[in-house]
Order: sequence, then C-alpha cells, then structure tokens
Amino acid sequence: MTISRPVAFYAPLKSPSHPLPSGDRTMARLLMKALDRAGYAPFLASELRTFDKAGDRQLQESLRQQALQEADLLITRCRALPDEMRPCLWFTYHVYYKAPDWIGPRVADALGIPYAVAEGSRAAKRAQGLWALGHEGAEAALDRADAVFVMTAHDRESLESARPTHQGLIDLPPFLDLQEWPASGSRPLPKAAPRLLTVAMMRAGDKLASYRILAAALERLQSLPWTLDVVGDGEARDEVEGLFSALAPRVRFHGQVESKADLTAFYEAADLLVWPAVNEAYGMVLLEAQALGCAVVAGAYGGVASVVQHGETGMLTPPGDVVAFADALGDLLQNQDRLRAFGAHASRFVRQERDLDHASLRLRNALELLRD
Repeated sequence: MTISRPVAFYAPLKSPSHPLPSGDRTMARLLMKALDRAGYAPFLASELRTFDKAGDRQLQESLRQQALQEADLLITRCRALPDEMRPCLWFTYHVYYKAPDWIGPRVADALGIPYAVAEGSRAAKRAQGLWALGHEGAEAALDRADAVFVMTAHDRESLESARPTHQGLIDLPPFLDLQEWPASGSRPLPKAAPRLLTVAMMRAGDKLASYRILAAALERLQSLPWTLDVVGDGEARDEVEGLFSALAPRVRFHGQVESKADLTAFYEAADLLVWPAVNEAYGMVLLEAQALGCAVVAGAYGGVASVVQHGETGMLTPPGDVVAFADALGDLLQNQDRLRAFGAHASRFVRQERDLDHASLRLRNALELLRD
C-alpha cells in the first residue's frame, strides 16, 4: 500500500478555514482536494493571514515578523518528526503584493524541499509606494518557487517575463469538484421573460462598482422582458438595493445563500448569469453557473477570459463599459436559441475540461518532476 506523502499547504490571502465565503476560500479548498486526489496528504501549515488591504508599512512589517517567527516554529516541529511524516513539499496558494508568503520559502529552504505556488501574480508598479514591503515579499517568494501553477492567461505574461531559469510554469486553469454540483438534468423551459441571475457579496469597492455597472446596463434594457435574482449580502446591501430601485419589482433580492443545493437551484433556474466582474481574478461563480448550464455575460477583467469562452459559453465585454455590457445582454435576451446553445456548451466545457480529475492529474504530473 502506498503511503501519501505530507504536503504543507498555505493560503496567505485567505485560509481554507476562513469563516467568510469567497472565491479564494473555495479555490484553496479545491486545491487541497486536488492534492489529495493526486496522491498527497495536504495539511494546513499556517492560518496566518498576511493580507494588507490599505497599504500600511507598519502592518506589513508586523506581519512579516509574525510570519518569520511562525516559519521558525514550523521548522523546529518538522525537524522533530520522523522522515516519513515531514512535508515533502510546500504548496502556497495565491501570492501577490497584498498577501505575500514569508513562511513557505523559509521553511522549504530549511527542510530542503521543493516550493510551489498556485496563482502567483507579479506587479512591478508596486515595487515603490504603500505596498513596497509586501511586493518585495511576494517577488522573493515567486523567485524562489520551483514551480508556479498559472491559473489565468492574464497572470502568465508577467510571470513569464520574470521567470527564473530554475522555475517551471504549469497551466492549471480554475476548476470545480463537480460532485459538489450535481446537475438535476431538468432545466426549465424557455420563458417569455428570461431569468437573469447575479451571485456576489455586497461590499464597498469592486463589488459595489460591479453592481453599479449592472444596474446602469439594465436600466437601458427596460423595454425588453427580463427578471433578475440577486443572491448575496454584505455591509453595502442598502446601497446595492438603492441602485436597482428604479427597476423594482423586476429585481428580487434573496440574501446570502451558502447551501450548494440552494445555489444549484438558482443556477439551474436561470437563463443567464450577469456580472460585470470589476477586478475579478477570474470568478468562481462564473464556473459554477456554467457547470449547471447557465450562460454568462461578464466584464473581461483579469482572468475572466480563462473561465468564460467568449462567443461559445457566454459573452465578455470591455471592462467597465456599461453600454457594451447592455448591448451584449440585450442581444442575448432577444435570441433565446443562441442563449440556450451557450448554456449547453457551458455545461460541456466545465464538465469535460474543468473538473477535479483534470486538475489533480496536472498537479501530480508536475509535482512528480519536482520530487525526482
């Protein structure tokens, strides 16, 4: 019987055990599942969150010191373990200037094990300014990585341009555990008023900006039949509801829904997921909706183009462009045959190309090379 080798897993932006739902938490959990299926035994090495939202040099320095102390404790503990119980690899998810990894490289160097990163991104313009220390930490971690798993084409360009000679870049596009999203196989018949859906938290910043674009786009489409279900909650809910006040009663707010069974029902009842996706890394809800046969209209920010196939599973529009978003949505509202075709292709795309088995195979093949 083969014994799975331990892998130290770390997510400096948001731990997989964080209490608030998010795409980052979801992907961290999925990566641990994929590592397990690839034949490893991932364990959460640290819960220290190094995220600095505002750009506070003092906070970054404090987090760095905490991280280095935690690294030294981990090194001591690991060295006291029998060889078969020590991690054979350190794996960090999501490294960038606002959430650097100061722990993994230090532990990997001390234990003489490979260091891998999934979803790393470089931002040269942050070398100076409010996040200079965080940028320094993120760049050092990415420079140290033996392998970087690239989750979007958006990240690949900067990673490739600064890639050290020892480092491998391996494509690992965002994926789902489809066992968590079983399709009922009974999508509703076409309706006179297509049913739109948005699933997103309600908070200031990029989320609120996305809701603002969506409301403005829908105001331009009041002559067409449609309804919108909004799943999500947060401190900006009153402001979000105010944005759609002119569109009542066509817009229904359902609050936060965490049950996958309940979310599945929303995805399967919808004809189209609509989300401007301001500054989204890629958007897990876009994958979830497509897996359940729901086409997408989204803004082409960041890595969104790596999860939505433009013109095949949905439509992507120029970032922040209200008119283009409204035009794309309006075209689909008036062409339900195309809308249904997008939905059918979306389900095939995710279920055939973006499942847990594909991700675990990519991980296993790449990590086996690191350990040779």
